[in-house]
Amino acid sequence: MKQTQLFMPTLREVPADAEVKSHQLLLKAGYIRPVSAGAFAYLPLAQRVLNKVEAIVREEMAAINANEMLVPEILPAELWQKSGRYATYGQDLYKFKNRQDRDFILGPTHEETFTELIGNDIKSYKKLPLVVYQIQQKFRDEGRPRFGLLRTREFIMKDAYSFTADYEGLDAIFDQMEGAYRNIFDRVGLSYRAIVGDAGAMGGSDSKEFSAPAAAGEDIIAYSDGSDYAANLEMAKDFYERVDRSGEAQAELEKIDTPNAKTIEELSELLNRPAEELVKTILVSGPEGELAAVVTTGDFEVNLVKVQNFLGLPEVELADEALVQEKLGASFGSLGPVGLPEDVKLLVDERAADLVNFAAGANEDGKHYLNINWNRDVDLADDQVADFRTAKEGDLAVDGKGKLVFTRGIEIGHIFKLGTRYSDALGAKVLDQNGRSIDMIMGCYGIGISRLLAAVTEQKADDKGLVWPAAIAPYEVHIVPVNMKDDAQAALAADLEKVVADAGFESLVDDRKERAGVKFADSELIGLPVRLTVGKKASEGIVEVTLRQSGESFDMPASEIAAHLNEWLAK
Repeated sequence: MKQTQLFMPTLREVPADAEVKSHQLLLKAGYIRPVSAGAFAYLPLAQRVLNKVEAIVREEMAAINANEMLVPEILPAELWQKSGRYATYGQDLYKFKNRQDRDFILGPTHEETFTELIGNDIKSYKKLPLVVYQIQQKFRDEGRPRFGLLRTREFIMKDAYSFTADYEGLDAIFDQMEGAYRNIFDRVGLSYRAIVGDAGAMGGSDSKEFSAPAAAGEDIIAYSDGSDYAANLEMAKDFYERVDRSGEAQAELEKIDTPNAKTIEELSELLNRPAEELVKTILVSGPEGELAAVVTTGDFEVNLVKVQNFLGLPEVELADEALVQEKLGASFGSLGPVGLPEDVKLLVDERAADLVNFAAGANEDGKHYLNINWNRDVDLADDQVADFRTAKEGDLAVDGKGKLVFTRGIEIGHIFKLGTRYSDALGAKVLDQNGRSIDMIMGCYGIGISRLLAAVTEQKADDKGLVWPAAIAPYEVHIVPVNMKDDAQAALAADLEKVVADAGFESLVDDRKERAGVKFADSELIGLPVRLTVGKKASEGIVEVTLRQSGESFDMPASEIAAHLNEWLAK
């Protein structure tokens, strides 16, 4: 490809709204351009990267016998009404009406669509297991699109769906898909961790998230420095063994005035007791008005995702202050578990459940109770106790091996065991070997294809520009004749173009009439793995080779280039 024929509009200045490295460099190097907030055009260089990423995905999907297909991006709202997600998905869902006043959405994901299609045509367990997938645009109306390709309103995703007649089949495909994902991320050159993830709005019983550590990541990964344990912070667990303190003496319950103690820190100072011997109580609400009071020790924060998953709700949020006043008769800072209304469910973190003679708000502004004890002052059953806290860096990991370390990460893939969440709602059933009608068992598996461009850039780029792994580089080789008016240079550049093609690789030839400095700067900016500079030694058949990743440069006879291309591009 001749560079004079390539649409590659590079920029000399970074746009002011580009906050992270990947956004800055992909704009500056002429890979992407914004069309609207959160929606980008992929210019020719980016499209070539996407094509190579998709080819890798297709190869790995074929290796586990997944069927590629394509479904519409515009979906009838009835499908999502059947599953219940039309009402619960939230403001990220694009909703609109057609000219017949029928409700539609732009698909953010396609569980309902594939469930309906497969359920209509597959009626016997003998046709299962089945794995189908697509590579397609997805739409989510992000409230605040930012960070270039990392948080967008329109993006490219590979979404796959599995259908089996039993959970053993689901487990097998889940493991196969995890292996395929690892192969994909290895091949595109990413460092990543497979971590315990939150199923969120997808539903289901189990999920695993793939996260690429990067400073621009919006997720926090908690991992053990002594084992392979890793989890999204929303799901991370520390190590704790329950303590039986039922034999300890219980002091008399006492209510005291605490007008200036509205925080754990202030209460701790007032009572001269450490935060871990105090409790904090927050009120959370669900989408249909469900209410729960969640109690943790004062040295931990309540983890809303763990609360949401425990309650089996699509989402929970902190109750607003007016509701808190109405239900508990007090403001934040004075709440506690004693005397809760019957319609407020009590949830207690396991650390707090092991306390005796602890202090908490009295549900009366400016007052706290001292010496509260479970099952004397507050009834507490085992099924109300679980891990509801947010893990802290430095704590012992849940497996007891090593301490938790936090790092930022970019979610690049997620796999879920859905079970019958969608097949039951949409009536996707098969007859089993005994002739009984059963719900299909489902899994779903996604990779953010366009997000991979940003993730690779965040991990690989340097202060000069992009650095593409050879497997997904738009071109493997950049041929840069310093002076196209020099006949020897022009001729050798043409010879090298053929040498690279004959070796099975693709090259970009900088045939522009630009100064050498401009050419070299652009070459480093766009980040192709190997640069062959044709300069003053062209008449001697000598080429300067520069390896973009290491920065190593050396001269070599052009006649020897072909013998080394595979070696250089394997790095």
